[in-house]
Amino acid sequence: MDIANRGLPRDIDAVQELLASGGYIADRALATVLFLSLRMRRPLFLEGEAGVGKTEIAKVLAQTLRRDLIRLQCYEGLDVASAVYEWNYAAQMVEIRMREALGDQDHDTLEKNVFSERFLIRRPLLRALEGLPGSAPILLIDELDRTDEAFEAFLLEILSDFQVTIPELGTVRAVEPPVVIITSNRTREIHDALKRRCLYHWVGYPDAERELTILRTKVPQAGEQLSREIVAYVQKLRHIDLFKNPGVAETIDWASALTELDKLALDPRTVSDTIGVLLKYQDDIARIEASQGKKILDEVKAELRTATA
Repeated sequence: MDIANRGLPRDIDAVQELLASGGYIADRALATVLFLSLRMRRPLFLEGEAGVGKTEIAKVLAQTLRRDLIRLQCYEGLDVASAVYEWNYAAQMVEIRMREALGDQDHDTLEKNVFSERFLIRRPLLRALEGLPGSAPILLIDELDRTDEAFEAFLLEILSDFQVTIPELGTVRAVEPPVVIITSNRTREIHDALKRRCLYHWVGYPDAERELTILRTKVPQAGEQLSREIVAYVQKLRHIDLFKNPGVAETIDWASALTELDKLALDPRTVSDTIGVLLKYQDDIARIEASQGKKILDEVKAELRTATA
């Protein structure tokens, strides 16, 4: 086994076990594409609704593989200075003034000194390229859809050749490429040129069985009846035309909140009092409180009684 593959899962089952050891319950399709990404050393592009666990995959992978996690949180206006590198201009000016005060007038030497690595501020992408063999970091490029197309185009050099050019210093190449996880909430389409450099996977909402397993893992203190009712309730909410469906993160938060309130089961008042943990838009909350909420709860109670009868 070469040094780059040392410590990596040997097969798809091992990937599922690795993620499970970090508290992430993955289906086989996700485990397969993640296994291929690790073995083929290709970036993994994860797309899906907010709150379905895309970012968590990178966090758990870093934890279980014992690698550094380097996160680039994307936002509108993100540029090279914030993502790759910039020069410490304040320190450079101090250096220039000090050398002038000492009578150093050799401009070539001065330029070489102020554009040396000690004045270089390394941002996430540059730090990710400087990982050591056998311990390359996990690079999380989170919510790429928040950036503009210009930055997206800049990423092509990074993802194609795993290198970046600093005019004053030269080209920095990764000795071993980082494990790259890119996420998108699909607020806009990502260009095909970038997607072609990645393996792709859509992270959808889990089915009821897997979501219940997730809840048991993340909120083990929640009772069995409460957990089942929460999952059934959330699953039904996702079939309503809401502005924003609750993600797995909201399911976990709701279970934790209800556990803090010492609830053993759902009831109309508790649902009404805590619905803001689950839904984040007032129009959605108003719709559920007006009529849908009690109807859904009644259906959940009836279905679970039938299932256990």
